[in-house]
Amino acid sequence: MLADWILFVGLALVAVASAIGLLLSRSAIYAALNLIINFVTVAIFYLTLGGAFIALTQVTVYAGAIMVLFLFVIMLLGAEQLGSGSTLPWQRPLAFVLGGILLFEAAYAVLTRVSGPAVPNQIPATYGSPAEIGALLYSVYLLPFEVISILLLAAMVGAIVLTRRRDQVG
Repeated sequence: MLADWILFVGLALVAVASAIGLLLSRSAIYAALNLIINFVTVAIFYLTLGGAFIALTQVTVYAGAIMVLFLFVIMLLGAEQLGSGSTLPWQRPLAFVLGGILLFEAAYAVLTRVSGPAVPNQIPATYGSPAEIGALLYSVYLLPFEVISILLLAAMVGAIVLTRRRDQVG
């Protein structure tokens, strides 16, 4: 039990430190690398909770594909050379007010937490398996799955249209 607690605290510290590093980093590349570290620690959290499939998906999809694509776009567009944009004078005070409201809500939720539903003693052997996820995805959640696929297709076509040069059009 003590080893689990030490592992949890260690991973939590790494996750929080990488999230703070992400927010405070001046370089977009270092921010992306901090985000990859955060994704990997979240995947380890999933592993400790018994969700091997979701941990593998977390590493493969987020840390692997999306972050590589993000780094590719940063380097392709040269985002490191872009200057910082001007901010409006009301943005910083508004950010502090909204951050304070978020902290208040989080403290309220933690302090007034009611115990959740009873957790079963025994988790079914097929819980979270790829076969069960696939069966649910293509039966119960078929319509949302298809809507998301159409939305991603539209986003991909939009990205291609936006990146075409003007001289190529027409």
